[in-house]
Amino acid sequence: MAGKPKLYYFDGRGKMESIRWLLAAAGVEFEEEFLETREQYEKLLQGGSLLFQQVPMVEIDGMKMVQTRAILSYIAAKYNLYGKDLMERALIDMYVGGTDDLMGFILMFPFLSAEDKEKQCAVIVQKATSRYFPAYEKVLKDHGQDFLVGNSFSWADVHLLEAILMVEEKKSDVLLGFPQLQAFKARISSIPTIKKFLEPGSQRKPVPDDKYVETVRRVLHMYYDMKAN
Repeated sequence: MAGKPKLYYFDGRGKMESIRWLLAAAGVEFEEEFLETREQYEKLLQGGSLLFQQVPMVEIDGMKMVQTRAILSYIAAKYNLYGKDLMERALIDMYVGGTDDLMGFILMFPFLSAEDKEKQCAVIVQKATSRYFPAYEKVLKDHGQDFLVGNSFSWADVHLLEAILMVEEKKSDVLLGFPQLQAFKARISSIPTIKKFLEPGSQRKPVPDDKYVETVRRVLHMYYDMKAN
Protein backbone atom coordinates (compact mmCIF):
# COMPACT_ATOMS: atom_id res chain seq x y z
CA MET A 1 0.00 0.00 0.00
CA ALA A 2 1.41 3.40 -1.01
CA GLY A 3 2.40 5.76 1.75
CA LYS A 4 1.03 9.21 2.28
CA PRO A 5 2.15 11.95 -0.11
CA LYS A 6 4.97 14.00 1.39
CA LEU A 7 5.20 17.72 0.74
CA TYR A 8 8.47 19.65 0.82
CA TYR A 9 8.06 23.39 1.24
CA PHE A 10 8.02 26.15 3.82
CA ASP A 11 5.64 26.27 6.77
CA GLY A 12 3.40 28.68 4.92
CA ARG A 13 1.21 29.09 1.89
CA GLY A 14 3.10 30.02 -1.25
CA LYS A 15 2.75 27.69 -4.23
CA MET A 16 2.23 24.65 -2.00
CA GLU A 17 -1.04 25.83 -0.51
CA SER A 18 -3.12 24.93 -3.57
CA ILE A 19 -1.62 21.44 -3.41
CA ARG A 20 -2.63 21.15 0.23
CA TRP A 21 -6.12 22.32 -0.68
CA LEU A 22 -6.52 19.77 -3.47
CA LEU A 23 -5.25 16.84 -1.42
CA ALA A 24 -7.52 17.85 1.45
CA ALA A 25 -10.50 18.18 -0.91
CA ALA A 26 -9.81 14.64 -2.13
CA GLY A 27 -9.73 13.40 1.46
CA VAL A 28 -6.06 12.41 1.18
CA GLU A 29 -3.87 12.57 4.26
CA PHE A 30 -0.39 13.93 3.67
CA GLU A 31 2.87 14.60 5.49
CA GLU A 32 5.02 17.70 5.31
CA GLU A 33 8.69 18.49 5.69
CA PHE A 34 9.21 22.18 6.25
CA LEU A 35 12.28 23.90 4.86
CA GLU A 36 13.77 25.99 7.64
CA THR A 37 17.47 26.11 6.74
CA ARG A 38 19.56 26.60 3.64
CA GLU A 39 21.18 23.24 4.38
CA GLN A 40 17.87 21.40 3.99
CA TYR A 41 17.32 23.03 0.63
CA GLU A 42 20.84 22.26 -0.57
CA LYS A 43 20.46 18.63 0.51
CA LEU A 44 17.41 18.31 -1.74
CA LEU A 45 19.36 19.94 -4.57
CA GLN A 46 22.41 17.74 -4.13
CA GLY A 47 20.26 14.63 -3.86
CA GLY A 48 18.69 15.33 -7.23
CA SER A 49 15.18 15.70 -5.79
CA LEU A 50 14.52 19.10 -7.37
CA LEU A 51 14.59 18.61 -11.13
CA PHE A 52 14.55 22.34 -11.90
CA GLN A 53 16.12 23.44 -8.59
CA GLN A 54 12.73 24.61 -7.35
CA VAL A 55 10.12 23.91 -4.72
CA PRO A 56 7.33 22.84 -4.20
CA MET A 57 8.27 19.18 -4.40
CA VAL A 58 5.88 16.34 -3.63
CA GLU A 59 6.73 12.68 -3.18
CA ILE A 60 3.75 10.70 -4.41
CA ASP A 61 3.33 7.21 -5.89
CA GLY A 62 7.08 6.68 -6.07
CA MET A 63 7.69 9.98 -7.90
CA LYS A 64 9.39 13.16 -6.79
CA MET A 65 7.22 15.70 -8.57
CA VAL A 66 8.04 19.35 -9.12
CA GLN A 67 6.25 22.06 -11.12
CA THR A 68 3.11 23.08 -9.28
CA ARG A 69 0.73 22.72 -12.20
CA ALA A 70 1.95 19.20 -12.98
CA ILE A 71 1.49 18.16 -9.35
CA LEU A 72 -2.01 19.60 -9.21
CA SER A 73 -3.00 17.98 -12.52
CA TYR A 74 -1.80 14.60 -11.32
CA ILE A 75 -3.69 14.84 -8.03
CA ALA A 76 -6.85 16.03 -9.78
CA ALA A 77 -6.74 13.14 -12.25
CA LYS A 78 -5.84 10.54 -9.63
CA TYR A 79 -8.72 11.47 -7.35
CA ASN A 80 -11.42 12.06 -9.99
CA LEU A 81 -11.45 15.84 -9.68
CA TYR A 82 -10.60 16.46 -13.34
CA GLY A 83 -13.89 16.02 -15.18
CA LYS A 84 -15.40 13.07 -16.99
CA ASP A 85 -14.11 13.76 -20.50
CA LEU A 86 -11.70 15.85 -22.54
CA MET A 87 -14.09 18.79 -22.88
CA GLU A 88 -14.69 19.01 -19.13
CA ARG A 89 -10.94 18.76 -18.53
CA ALA A 90 -10.37 21.65 -20.93
CA LEU A 91 -12.92 23.78 -19.06
CA ILE A 92 -11.34 22.90 -15.73
CA ASP A 93 -7.91 23.87 -17.09
CA MET A 94 -9.32 27.16 -18.39
CA TYR A 95 -11.00 28.07 -15.10
CA VAL A 96 -7.99 27.01 -13.03
CA GLY A 97 -5.78 29.12 -15.30
CA GLY A 98 -7.94 32.17 -14.72
CA THR A 99 -7.93 31.61 -10.99
CA ASP A 100 -4.14 31.21 -11.09
CA ASP A 101 -3.88 34.61 -12.76
CA LEU A 102 -5.83 36.16 -9.89
CA MET A 103 -3.77 34.32 -7.29
CA GLY A 104 -0.63 35.62 -8.97
CA PHE A 105 -1.48 39.12 -7.76
CA ILE A 106 -1.55 37.77 -4.19
CA LEU A 107 1.41 35.36 -4.14
CA MET A 108 4.17 37.92 -3.70
CA PHE A 109 2.10 40.22 -1.48
CA PRO A 110 3.85 39.22 1.79
CA PHE A 111 7.23 40.20 0.33
CA LEU A 112 6.25 43.77 -0.54
CA SER A 113 6.96 46.94 1.42
CA ALA A 114 4.14 48.46 3.46
CA GLU A 115 3.61 51.14 0.82
CA ASP A 116 3.56 48.63 -2.01
CA LYS A 117 1.21 46.35 -0.07
CA GLU A 118 -1.37 49.13 0.10
CA LYS A 119 -1.14 49.67 -3.65
CA GLN A 120 -1.21 45.94 -4.43
CA CYS A 121 -4.23 45.38 -2.20
CA ALA A 122 -6.16 47.84 -4.33
CA VAL A 123 -4.96 46.07 -7.48
CA ILE A 124 -6.05 42.66 -6.13
CA VAL A 125 -9.55 43.87 -5.28
CA GLN A 126 -9.89 45.73 -8.57
CA LYS A 127 -8.81 42.73 -10.66
CA ALA A 128 -11.04 40.37 -8.68
CA THR A 129 -14.18 42.51 -8.92
CA SER A 130 -13.78 43.75 -12.49
CA ARG A 131 -12.28 40.77 -14.31
CA TYR A 132 -12.31 37.43 -12.51
CA PHE A 133 -15.36 37.35 -10.24
CA PRO A 134 -17.70 38.68 -12.95
CA ALA A 135 -16.50 35.89 -15.25
CA TYR A 136 -17.19 33.16 -12.68
CA GLU A 137 -20.48 34.78 -11.72
CA LYS A 138 -21.56 34.47 -15.36
CA VAL A 139 -20.28 30.89 -15.68
CA LEU A 140 -22.30 29.80 -12.66
CA LYS A 141 -25.42 31.67 -13.75
CA ASP A 142 -25.29 30.36 -17.33
CA HIS A 143 -24.38 26.85 -16.27
CA GLY A 144 -27.16 26.59 -13.73
CA GLN A 145 -25.46 23.86 -11.71
CA ASP A 146 -23.88 23.73 -8.28
CA PHE A 147 -20.36 23.36 -9.68
CA LEU A 148 -18.31 25.13 -12.32
CA VAL A 149 -17.96 22.17 -14.69
CA GLY A 150 -20.53 19.47 -15.44
CA ASN A 151 -22.45 18.74 -12.29
CA SER A 152 -19.56 17.35 -10.30
CA PHE A 153 -17.12 18.71 -7.75
CA SER A 154 -13.77 19.36 -9.41
CA TRP A 155 -10.36 20.96 -9.07
CA ALA A 156 -11.82 24.15 -10.57
CA ASP A 157 -14.22 24.50 -7.62
CA VAL A 158 -11.47 23.93 -5.06
CA HIS A 159 -9.16 26.46 -6.68
CA LEU A 160 -11.85 29.13 -6.97
CA LEU A 161 -12.90 28.80 -3.33
CA GLU A 162 -9.26 29.12 -2.26
CA ALA A 163 -8.94 32.31 -4.32
CA ILE A 164 -12.20 33.78 -3.00
CA LEU A 165 -11.06 33.33 0.59
CA MET A 166 -7.66 34.85 -0.20
CA VAL A 167 -9.27 37.96 -1.70
CA GLU A 168 -11.72 38.20 1.21
CA GLU A 169 -8.69 38.46 3.50
CA LYS A 170 -7.91 41.71 1.69
CA LYS A 171 -11.53 42.95 1.56
CA SER A 172 -14.10 41.04 3.58
CA ASP A 173 -17.14 42.19 1.60
CA VAL A 174 -15.60 41.63 -1.83
CA LEU A 175 -18.44 39.28 -2.87
CA LEU A 176 -21.10 41.95 -2.51
CA GLY A 177 -22.82 42.12 -5.85
CA PHE A 178 -21.92 38.52 -6.73
CA PRO A 179 -24.86 36.39 -5.49
CA GLN A 180 -23.84 33.33 -7.51
CA LEU A 181 -20.38 33.36 -5.96
CA GLN A 182 -21.80 33.88 -2.49
CA ALA A 183 -23.94 30.77 -2.91
CA PHE A 184 -21.01 28.90 -4.49
CA LYS A 185 -18.77 29.75 -1.55
CA ALA A 186 -21.37 28.44 0.91
CA ARG A 187 -21.91 25.21 -1.06
CA ILE A 188 -18.28 24.33 -1.58
CA SER A 189 -17.31 25.27 1.99
CA SER A 190 -19.92 22.80 3.28
CA ILE A 191 -18.48 19.80 1.42
CA PRO A 192 -17.21 17.55 4.25
CA THR A 193 -13.55 17.38 3.18
CA ILE A 194 -13.42 21.13 2.56
CA LYS A 195 -15.26 21.91 5.78
CA LYS A 196 -12.71 19.85 7.67
CA PHE A 197 -9.80 21.67 5.99
CA LEU A 198 -11.30 25.03 6.92
CA GLU A 199 -11.54 24.12 10.60
CA PRO A 200 -8.87 25.15 13.13
CA GLY A 201 -6.10 22.61 13.52
CA SER A 202 -6.02 21.51 9.88
CA GLN A 203 -2.94 21.69 7.64
CA ARG A 204 -4.25 24.84 5.98
CA LYS A 205 -1.74 27.63 6.48
CA PRO A 206 -2.55 31.08 7.87
CA VAL A 207 -1.93 34.41 6.18
CA PRO A 208 1.86 34.66 5.66
CA ASP A 209 3.60 36.62 8.41
CA ASP A 210 7.04 38.17 8.82
CA LYS A 211 8.51 34.90 10.09
CA TYR A 212 7.45 33.10 6.92
CA VAL A 213 8.92 35.85 4.75
CA GLU A 214 12.21 35.82 6.66
CA THR A 215 12.47 32.02 6.40
CA VAL A 216 11.88 32.03 2.65
CA ARG A 217 14.44 34.79 2.12
CA ARG A 218 17.02 33.02 4.27
CA VAL A 219 16.61 29.57 2.75
CA LEU A 220 16.50 30.81 -0.84
CA HIS A 221 19.08 33.55 -0.33
CA MET A 222 16.44 36.20 -1.10
CA TYR A 223 15.80 34.82 -4.58
CA TYR A 224 12.25 33.67 -3.88
CA ASP A 225 10.89 34.91 -7.20
CA MET A 226 13.51 32.86 -9.05
CA LYS A 227 13.45 29.73 -6.93
CA ALA A 228 9.77 29.03 -6.38
CA ASN A 229 7.86 28.03 -9.48
